[in-house]
Amino acid sequence: MGTPGHSYFCLGDWGFNMSFNVGQFCDWILTPILKDYELYSPSAVALLLGTAAQESQFGTYLHQVKGPALGIYQMEPATHADIWKNFVLYQHPLLEKITDDFGPFEDASKVFLVGNLWYATLFARLHYLRVSEALPAADDISGLAHYWKKYYNTQKGAGTEEEFMANFKKYIKDKS
Repeated sequence: MGTPGHSYFCLGDWGFNMSFNVGQFCDWILTPILKDYELYSPSAVALLLGTAAQESQFGTYLHQVKGPALGIYQMEPATHADIWKNFVLYQHPLLEKITDDFGPFEDASKVFLVGNLWYATLFARLHYLRVSEALPAADDISGLAHYWKKYYNTQKGAGTEEEFMANFKKYIKDKS
């Protein structure tokens, strides 16, 4: 596969951004993977949609500009590795299901976080699953923004709750 480069069609700045269709993303990515792993809830869907909207402008960026984060959820390889080493490896049924579904690729974050939306979604959900605080209600956008900032972006992150809410409105609510 190699390192991504510019193809004939990828030369230059096209002057517009792309993002996913919310309905199709929910129908083909979020709902199937979350239900398959018994991690589905309306709150989890809303939080993951908001995370993707904030972190990558809902799919516009697959690699962090001037940073290591990858995929629609902009997960850093170190975070991905931590989820594997300190959570998945101790959850034997989960470990078995992930390796059956995706293979034992705990070190292949570049390929899977960018190129496999089910895998990236699963690991973003697992990141939040390790938090003991309950998820906010699906319709509590302010609560989702606070939860994202506290547990995903953290106090060290550059993102703000206000940005999360604005991006949720722009990419999710106004497109639903």
